[in-house]
Amino acid sequence: MTLPKQLWRQTAAATGSATTGRLWRSFAALVAVGSVALLVGACSTVQVGHNFNVRSFQSRVERGHTTEAQVRDWLGAPSSTGIVVQTDGKSFTRWLYYYGEGRLPRLAGAHLKMLEVQFDRRGIVRAYNWSR
Repeated sequence: MTLPKQLWRQTAAATGSATTGRLWRSFAALVAVGSVALLVGACSTVQVGHNFNVRSFQSRVERGHTTEAQVRDWLGAPSSTGIVVQTDGKSFTRWLYYYGEGRLPRLAGAHLKMLEVQFDRRGIVRAYNWSR
């Protein structure tokens, strides 16, 4: 006998068969709802990060003039931040923006784009790069 049936029989002996019937129907309904959720979820689209417009950013940004505040105003908070140290020892603050989407379960038609913006110690854009 399987474990769930043993548990239901023990519950029936302790509480009566009417309660067991209600419990069994509730369990069956929960399994049915869970199965439907899995099937619907298996065909859904997953999104990571927040979408941004690279062309709009490129048309606005000016290396040596644009500030961190302006970039944050245009794109929102970065997905991650860090420090970039170049071979000559100069360091820059790095903001990374990314956005990806694809359909489950195999991420069919997946798209990913990333934008990295580097700022000097004064918070001025020194460099940026992007990929899609």
